[in-house]
Amino acid sequence: MEQLKSHIEALVFATDQPLTINEIQATVSKIAGVEISKFEIEGHLNDLVRKYSSDEYAFQVVQIAEGYQFLSKNEFTATISEMLKSKLNKRLSTSQLEVLSIIAYKQPISKPEIESIRGVNCDYSIQKLLEKDLIVIKGRSEHVGKPILYNVSNFFMNYFGINSVKDLPKLKDIEQPEENTVGVLSEN
Repeated sequence: MEQLKSHIEALVFATDQPLTINEIQATVSKIAGVEISKFEIEGHLNDLVRKYSSDEYAFQVVQIAEGYQFLSKNEFTATISEMLKSKLNKRLSTSQLEVLSIIAYKQPISKPEIESIRGVNCDYSIQKLLEKDLIVIKGRSEHVGKPILYNVSNFFMNYFGINSVKDLPKLKDIEQPEENTVGVLSEN
């Protein structure tokens, strides 16, 4: 395929989510009418990473969330943030952060399971997290009622700068409280 690197560059540029090597391979192989190897695609992606690491570009090709994406360079963060301030100014509430954390560490997880952990209804938080593209619907559980299962999205991984949920900080061992002994007489 002529100009394979340019086709790969166009694909990565055209998406707002990280593009995996498998997705690139499927697309360019279909267009070329012949199977393009992952090795060849990786070579062109590495060339693009080197090309855009140059100081003459304000953006770069980054491997993130198990794929590749064009992102602006860190030195331009303040400029871009100023322009996007009103859009990004909407913060997550404490309950939304709690629900997001539960989903990140327990995914795929259903709403009833989240509510069981939190002890309160989480309809509003889930709706807001879906609207902000931080979580996605993964499918349906095999449990009674077939509740919807949620996972964190690629946008979540992008936003937090991680490649996969394995990159999340490890949960520390939490000491289990002793059984409630209020009102129990000691044997002394």
